[in-house]
Amino acid sequence: MELAQDYYTILGVAPDAPAEDLRSAYRIAARRFHPDVNNAPGAALIFRDINKAYELLSDRQRRREYDSQLNAQVDQASNLEISVQYSRLHLQPLDEPQLVYALARIQPMLERTLTADAPLNLCLVIDKSTSMKGSRMQHLKAASHRIIDECRDRDILSVVVFSDNAEVLVPAQHPDDPRRLKAMVSTIQPGGATAILQGLRAALAQVERHRDARYVNHIVLVTDGRTYGDEEDCLRLASEAHERGVGISGMGIGEDWNDHFLDTLASKTGGSSTYIVSPEMVSRFLRERVRSLATAYAERGQILVVPAAEVELNSVMRISPDPMEMSITPQPIPMGMIDGIVPTTLMLQFHVSTNGADIGEFFLGRVDLGAEVLGSASGAERTVRDLMISVSKEVHEEEPPTELLDALSKLILYRLQDRAREDISNGRVVEGTHRLENLATRLIENGQEDLAQAALQEAQNALKTSTLSEEGAKRLKYGTRALLPFAGDSDD
Repeated sequence: MELAQDYYTILGVAPDAPAEDLRSAYRIAARRFHPDVNNAPGAALIFRDINKAYELLSDRQRRREYDSQLNAQVDQASNLEISVQYSRLHLQPLDEPQLVYALARIQPMLERTLTADAPLNLCLVIDKSTSMKGSRMQHLKAASHRIIDECRDRDILSVVVFSDNAEVLVPAQHPDDPRRLKAMVSTIQPGGATAILQGLRAALAQVERHRDARYVNHIVLVTDGRTYGDEEDCLRLASEAHERGVGISGMGIGEDWNDHFLDTLASKTGGSSTYIVSPEMVSRFLRERVRSLATAYAERGQILVVPAAEVELNSVMRISPDPMEMSITPQPIPMGMIDGIVPTTLMLQFHVSTNGADIGEFFLGRVDLGAEVLGSASGAERTVRDLMISVSKEVHEEEPPTELLDALSKLILYRLQDRAREDISNGRVVEGTHRLENLATRLIENGQEDLAQAALQEAQNALKTSTLSEEGAKRLKYGTRALLPFAGDSDD
């Protein structure tokens, strides 16, 4: 993806900055991001762009030509904004690392947001293995029928079914004959094992037939089982899909599928994964996923989150929409869709070393976001935001912003179940059960009594069996993840 370059923003100077300011900004940027100083993933990519910016802007003739281009494209400036709230704005110069959370809120500027009505190039990938017999398949067929009915004339839809092998049930096409397409879906007969790779390969081939930068090109996988022997190949295919600008979302029905695999598969493309507890929930979740795709402002997003040399990036969690744990390596991180209605919010966790830091302004890191705007002549947009706090000898009594505090309180619930699961799987049963009991108490405080009971039940089961049940582990994982709130209005 070729992103528009705002070299002044990349270098951190004003468009009318004199040559002396350019040199000063370049020296500061080099101290922050040069690979000899900062070995964080993504730092070399940031410094590459800083070099490009300085080389161009320090050349008078090239700068004049660049400024002329900027003036001609003033209406095509990036519409994406990043606002940030911090758990702490002031740190003390201490020997031990200090924890800082940053809640980054990404959204288009309201006055320029395009109509949230993106065309879809969508492939439904349906598991038709033996375990899908009965109500699961009946509800999935009904859900697929509703998706067909709700598709618009300009949308492109395909349906792939798989068990031991894959079959293209509905080749990619405009849904101009819904009755015929629904009749084709109604012919699905479950049987066989689960070979997800075969289904994904066929689905990607169908999306490729009409892949277009003006569309949301997406695969939705629905499965109730584990794929054996081809998980790594599936993940490689997901990486390939990301390179081609195709997103993947996963929906797991029941308790027998591999949640870690499905999460990783979806995160490779910036997609989402969902736990569907009962067959009756299939229709709602599938329709919500497809509807959310149509509200895309931009697609094929990717983000660099590069900390300063004295800072360690510990985790990135998408809070909304579609809460997901995001891998921080490699950089850039796939973001997938940028919604035009619901702000995209990320919780960034840093460990900050201030020992030896100068008193005053402290550079935490840089967030660099790029995405392709759908239905816009501007094409790709890019925005850069430097994260700044301060170091002070004085102790500051700080109350984190309400929105950040709310998101963080829910994120703690998700982290508790994750650590409990890790403890129990590694034989630390007593520690794991204590975490589950703590989780239950916090869930009750949050009014989540059903989830609290599930946590207590799993704690009891773990003491007896030294393991968690598949159903209980998934319920706690996706239940606590679903509690993460959508972002409301925020100020820097």
